[in-house]
Amino acid sequence: MNTLFSSIIALFSVASESPSLLKAKHHALSRQMPMMYLILLANTWALAATHLSIAPAWLTIAVPAVFTLICAIRINHWLRSRGEPSPEAALRELNRTNRLAFVIPIVFTTWSFLLYPYGNAYSQSHIAFYMAITVIACIFCLMHLRSAAFAVTAIVNGAFVAFFMSTGQPTFIAIAINIVLVCIAMLTILVINHQTFARMIDAQDQTLALSNENLRLANLDSLTDLPNRRAFFAQLDEALESARANNTRLAVGVIDLDGFKPVNDLYGHSTGDRLLVAVGKRLASLFGGDDMFLSRLGGDEFAFLMSNAPDDQAVVARGDEICAALHAQFELPDATVLISGSVGISIFPELASTAEQLFDNADYALYHGKRAKRGSSTLFTATHHAQIHRDARIEQTLRQASLDNELSVVFQPIVDMRTGLPLGFEALARWNSPVLGRVSPAHFIPVAERAGIIGALSRALLKKALSAASAWPDDLRLSFNLSAHDLNAADSTIAVMSIIQKSGFDAARIDLEITETAFAHDFEQVRSSTDMLRLMGCGISLDDFGTGYSSLTQLHALPLTKIKIDRSFVTRLHQRPASRKIVRSLLALGKDMGLDCVIEGIESEEEKRALDELGGAIAQGHYYSAAVPASEVPGYLASVRPVTSLASAG
Repeated sequence: MNTLFSSIIALFSVASESPSLLKAKHHALSRQMPMMYLILLANTWALAATHLSIAPAWLTIAVPAVFTLICAIRINHWLRSRGEPSPEAALRELNRTNRLAFVIPIVFTTWSFLLYPYGNAYSQSHIAFYMAITVIACIFCLMHLRSAAFAVTAIVNGAFVAFFMSTGQPTFIAIAINIVLVCIAMLTILVINHQTFARMIDAQDQTLALSNENLRLANLDSLTDLPNRRAFFAQLDEALESARANNTRLAVGVIDLDGFKPVNDLYGHSTGDRLLVAVGKRLASLFGGDDMFLSRLGGDEFAFLMSNAPDDQAVVARGDEICAALHAQFELPDATVLISGSVGISIFPELASTAEQLFDNADYALYHGKRAKRGSSTLFTATHHAQIHRDARIEQTLRQASLDNELSVVFQPIVDMRTGLPLGFEALARWNSPVLGRVSPAHFIPVAERAGIIGALSRALLKKALSAASAWPDDLRLSFNLSAHDLNAADSTIAVMSIIQKSGFDAARIDLEITETAFAHDFEQVRSSTDMLRLMGCGISLDDFGTGYSSLTQLHALPLTKIKIDRSFVTRLHQRPASRKIVRSLLALGKDMGLDCVIEGIESEEEKRALDELGGAIAQGHYYSAAVPASEVPGYLASVRPVTSLASAG
């Protein structure tokens, strides 16, 4: 009994439903309720018109006029309520409609019965028709508010059936029974429709929730839980529009980890992933508030946005704060790791007007900073802007250049420090462009590397270097620099080997120099390439040793024959105790590994004496000789070697 009573109560009340269902019901009713009131008014005035001459004026004119005013107010209310209400507002409106569903039917039904005594059987039949057709219209219009539809049906039909059954007229009794059956069928359809409607809204909610979750995941880095590259560029577009509209500054920063690759290779990808998670958390702790946005772009690269950016000095200071935080050690389960980070920053509206320019400028500042002062932040400036234009012009000219005609090679001696005699020469690239004139290799080599055309330059220069070296005495070696592109693909390495083989120059007299950046991305391929070159007989030298982040495990795995100590450790060596310690350690490391050590960049007698004291044996630099054209090599050799040593020249 209690269950039945509860079910009946539930039919006549507005349930506490999901916010989406409440809003959907309100949306549907806001379009159906005005129609219900218009139907009610049309039927009311039609009934009043048929009783105008037989019933009192207060029943046929005054009461319908009041009804019209009430209905007009409700129509206006529903028309104004169209829109997107909150779930709470929608529930309040549904409850209000539910209460009116008990009041309005009583008022209209009472008015109908007051008209019944007037007129003949036709007039009374019109009243029966009025009540029957009106309740059917109300059921349809209230189909999305089940409780109100049941209330109207119960009140009107209950009174209708009771009243017309009591008349004893067979026609009215038949009409009453027929209306009851029709309404039962309609209410059954209404219940089914309501359930279908509720399921449809629930399915839409689930689809929307799934879509929102997919969108969230699509914009989330699964490893660090930071926004990903897609989210970053979407946020960049929004932040840039806001900065334009509000006339504020926007800073874009790109963060790159220095030393991540060796950690990944030494300890494995799992440790590398844990390090990235730790980096993400440490960076996130530095960013807070609506003006800051941090993202992981991919790999070991992160980025940030700073809305309402302060002056340049404060922005760079924030970048330095990031670098300092990354320099502190990371305590991981597998190891204690030390890395660092470099930051490139660009600012809107200075020197950039689009999102692409902002990011590209920050990326260029990062690239420049990693070359000049790794482990710090670099702000994109007008100087960088000029460099970009210079580099773009160099790239376009280089792509159209006749490499065989415009490129040339000069040779710098590599000397035995004990005797002062040359052991060989390093080939250095020169470019004399008919468009740009003489272009420094410090400018065009990095441009060629970034543009992916360094391979063509390497092959053209190697042919020229081998051709010139063929005329040297047989005891002199040739050192030649290979780029990362020459080693990171098997076909590029095979092309280098083919050039050496066709030249007829003894591969055992060649030292191919590589830098640590060459195996920053694909160490296994670089090892495979260097193994092939060693099998051919070539020596392998590691250039700029000590400036990168390679692990000793990696170095030991490569078939190295020499290491070259970078000139940054040699400059003013006699005045810098720290550099002396580093060079001493590097020389000892080379000796322990069975590798020759070539010391680069000796410029003065003081630097040479300091290196002599440290045990240096092989060197190059302007102290001994600047680079000379191939045509001047015989003259140089004649000036430093006994005449008999030239007899073996080809």
